Amino acid sequence: MSTSNWVDAMSADDLPSDDVQGLAVAGRDIAIYTVGDAVYATDNICTHGHARLCDGFLEGHEIECPLHQGRFDVRDGKPLCEPVAEALRSYPVKVEGGRVFLQLD
Repeated sequence: MSTSNWVDAMSADDLPSDDVQGLAVAGRDIAIYTVGDAVYATDNICTHGHARLCDGFLEGHEIECPLHQGRFDVRDGKPLCEPVAEALRSYPVKVEGGRVFLQLD
């Protein structure tokens, strides 16, 4: 994995606690999730209903879309139930030096 395309997304102090937060990173709408001590990132727009996932409900490793209650695994973007069928794009995350970095490409 190349280190040249890591993008500084936010301060680690601003990470939500076992929750989801939406933010713009390099012109993309990203959802950042924390589950315990782990941090994950996916696109923030549901692949089914064009709703913002940061407005949904995070339970464990599952984010529920606020529009039609489809669920995705935040670890890899995999759809978990209907009506969603298409995976979310997920991004590698690292927390280093008090900052959260995403690998977008």
